Amino acid sequence: MNNAQFRSFALVIFLAFFSTAFATIVEHEKTATFKVYGNCAMCIERIQDAALEDKHVKSAEWNLDTKMLTVVYDEDGVSLEQINKNIAAVGHDTETVDAPDRKYRRLPDCCKYDRPRK
Repeated sequence: MNNAQFRSFALVIFLAFFSTAFATIVEHEKTATFKVYGNCAMCIERIQDAALEDKHVKSAEWNLDTKMLTVVYDEDGVSLEQINKNIAAVGHDTETVDAPDRKYRRLPDCCKYDRPRK
């Protein structure tokens, strides 16, 4: 095997290994979208930061108009329930978890949304 053939062979092996490792990582990523209540632009940062508090959450984007949060997360590292709890802990109700009343009351007035009651 000459030098050029060896380099091509080594590159193929490297790419095969890298793509297999990448596929394994991506395999455990999930995307979920759910409602989070809030009112204003200040809520965007608070909600997204709360979702991103866990290192297993790769991205979080909350839409002010639709009140929907889209998260990409590693399901082996964090549950969707825990992400909802992290958001509720900063004062924002989600579809499945109500924020503690004391946390809701501490929100700035512009952030106080009409609370859905389940």
